[in-house]
Amino acid sequence: MWKTIVRRLLIMIPQLIILSLIIFILADIMPGDALRGTITPDMSPAVVAEMRARHGLDDPWPVQYARWIRAMFVDRDFGSSILHNNIPVWDVVGFRMANTVRLSALTTLFLYAIAIPLGLLAGRKHGKAVDKVIMFYTFVALSMPTIVLSLINLLLFGFGRDITIGNFIINFGIFPTHGSIEPMAAAAGGLAAFFSRLQHLILPALTAAVLGTITIIYFLRSEIIDYETSDFVTTARSKGVPEKRIYTGHILRNAFLPIAGTLGGVVTALFTGSIFIELIFSYPGMGQLFIQSIQGRDFPVVNILVMFFAVLSVVSMLLSDIIITIVDPRIRIK
Repeated sequence: MWKTIVRRLLIMIPQLIILSLIIFILADIMPGDALRGTITPDMSPAVVAEMRARHGLDDPWPVQYARWIRAMFVDRDFGSSILHNNIPVWDVVGFRMANTVRLSALTTLFLYAIAIPLGLLAGRKHGKAVDKVIMFYTFVALSMPTIVLSLINLLLFGFGRDITIGNFIINFGIFPTHGSIEPMAAAAGGLAAFFSRLQHLILPALTAAVLGTITIIYFLRSEIIDYETSDFVTTARSKGVPEKRIYTGHILRNAFLPIAGTLGGVVTALFTGSIFIELIFSYPGMGQLFIQSIQGRDFPVVNILVMFFAVLSVVSMLLSDIIITIVDPRIRIK
């Protein structure tokens, strides 16, 4: 297994190089550049030329690419964001990356906390009323666009309104509708900052998790149903093995293998899919930054984000294989 891990990490190097070349070529043929928003009509051509020369925008893309690679790996300099007043790229990305990691981590927690119990229940009670209710939920979630559910949650639990029930007035608008932390909580730090970040995270994380449970529920349900009628389960029952032991030691052990195999894809999808969630909920993460950087032609930031997503995809797939071997030691990566 260790040889496979090293081999995949080595294969990742040419993959990332090819991807970075494609990104640079596409950036070179795109109209406009990062200075288009800073150039004003009253600037003289000499000033504009000096600005372009300072940022190396007139150099051919191979020269810019070689300069970027050398700066990143030799000087450990990821460049400066032209769109953010020449602030180092890592300072721009670091804050957003931390926010997206928090959002993806909480989304993953909600995702598996919802999907696994529902998948187990649907598989165990397949054909019964509980199974039909869960399948109806998956059909609704499957047909629900992300933007629609996000706006519904924003209206109900973000903006909200007073609802009078008897002598009680209830308002469901308990979650923030933008940002990642309240300024006063950020200044106070400690538990105040933690709970403020958590309050900003719950609504977007829960929205993404609800829509992401469909695949896991289907996988788990179908695997449980298939294994309940398999030969080795029938043999175990004929030998008088207790039903609980059959379910936990035979059915679930094998049914969880596809779920473990999809973990890497789920993590990658959460990071890349956070673009829509972050835009809708005005959450300052990497997805929102990625769109802003593309629109502003801030290619130093775009390149770093694309490389991050590429590395995440490769590492996540490898992580899935490792988790499979942990769930079932009979499987080995060869």
